[in-house]
Amino acid sequence: MDRRAFIKATGAAAASAVAAPTVLSPARAQSRQETLLIVSESGPNNLDIHGVGTNVPGYECSWNCYDRLISHEMKDVSGVQYYDRDKYKPELAEDMSIGDMSATFKLRKNAVFQDGTPVTAKDVKWSLDRAVTVGGFPTFQMKAGSLEKPEQFVVIDDRTVRVDFIRKDRLTIPDLAVVVPCVLNSELVKKNAGANDPWGLEYVKQNTAGSGAYRVAKWTPGTEVIFERNDKWTGGPLPKVRRVIWRMVPSAGNRRALLERGDADISYDLPNKDFSELRSNGKLSIVSVPYSNGVQYIGMNVTKPPFDNLKVRQAVAYAIPYQKIMDAVLYGLANPMFGKSEGAPTEVKWPQPSPYLTDMTKAKQLMAEAGYSNGFEAPISFDLGFAVVNEPLCVLVQESLAELGIRTTINKIPGSNWRTELNKKEMPLFTNVFSGWLDYPEYFYFWCYHGQNSVFNTMSYKNPKMDALIDGARAAAANGETTTYEKDVKGFVDLAFSDIPRIPLFQPYVNVAMQKNVSGYEYWFHRRLDYRALVKG
Repeated sequence: MDRRAFIKATGAAAASAVAAPTVLSPARAQSRQETLLIVSESGPNNLDIHGVGTNVPGYECSWNCYDRLISHEMKDVSGVQYYDRDKYKPELAEDMSIGDMSATFKLRKNAVFQDGTPVTAKDVKWSLDRAVTVGGFPTFQMKAGSLEKPEQFVVIDDRTVRVDFIRKDRLTIPDLAVVVPCVLNSELVKKNAGANDPWGLEYVKQNTAGSGAYRVAKWTPGTEVIFERNDKWTGGPLPKVRRVIWRMVPSAGNRRALLERGDADISYDLPNKDFSELRSNGKLSIVSVPYSNGVQYIGMNVTKPPFDNLKVRQAVAYAIPYQKIMDAVLYGLANPMFGKSEGAPTEVKWPQPSPYLTDMTKAKQLMAEAGYSNGFEAPISFDLGFAVVNEPLCVLVQESLAELGIRTTINKIPGSNWRTELNKKEMPLFTNVFSGWLDYPEYFYFWCYHGQNSVFNTMSYKNPKMDALIDGARAAAANGETTTYEKDVKGFVDLAFSDIPRIPLFQPYVNVAMQKNVSGYEYWFHRRLDYRALVKG
């Protein structure tokens, strides 16, 4: 897509925001300053975080259009505004009181939904009931913080709601500040629900119904999302950006060209090579931040032969071309999660490197011991919505596995379908990223390795010893039992590396390219843009 075609496709309003004439009237200048144009590889498949198969870009819509009871304070980390894991601030609530087995929240007096309807404690309860009931990812996310039953959410009066704890869990309060426990306009959604859809999933999939700082004015799936500022928002200072236009531009070359010409304001999923070059030429502002609690990995479905064989999984782990991926795909913009030194102690943290390195001799020996000297056939799948990293990564893995006789075909799954396909647990071999919203080792492992987790345990891995270590760490953290906690964390990390159902590759970076006149970027656990803090000069 060339510059002229892009501006034409964006429409008159977008064009006025990005195509600057030589002389601007004050009104036009103000319009440009208040409109932000974002370009990315892929976009949302659902505006509702509670929806079935909502993809990662969908998080961005929910975060900016809905409020939660509380949020996080920010802190400076190497010049970047970074969410503070351990400090909270009110959002929809103006006051929070935490007791031994409950927390009480007082809502803001003037909080209203985007249609002007007052936000009440009944809306909060209905929304939290929805989150723990709809099933799938949102319900498991709530469960990760021991928020499991509608009975836990109690309306005290119109402006007061209490959350009762079913057990002591240090993840409960942090879990109320993630994307999922957002508050919806319950009466509006119920009017658009039905007998077969009591939670209004179809309506909210295509319409925002929140009290957040923005609302979706128009969504054309796969093409564009237009956000308008909600001037009634009370959850914080009114954002400086009045309008956000988010365009899907699949070609990385076109996204880079649009940035370099000044036709786009922000892009955050260019190839790492581009980010490296753009940083060097100094024409744009580049931010690179490691994913908090995040790892890109190769997953193997342990219920499907031959990946049910431990020695096959170990062979694959020794065959991965780790350093080639770091050099040729990532250009150093990631932290390696491989090659732990022999004898180095396991740490009480996550992520940390595995002991695996590329060793084709050892890999071939393990294949022979497993009875697969001649190899086998298997597809390797990836999310096409993040092809700029996933595709070259899979090509390098394909070439390396071929040396073991493992003949792979590359299966490119559209981003809008990726979560659905991933959760079917039918893919034998795949690459994916998981980044835990709550930055604790036991949280990551609860999602990715616990046998009772049907969402992001994408390998269908089950080991009672692993479950006991994860559960033990969670209980020890809640009760302040430091020695037991450290023992259990080291135990589940060691077990993950020995059973190797997923092979850690690297800790990715969030890379964001912005025009020099755009400021206010904040890094959040969900890795998506927060429009509320952005400013365009």
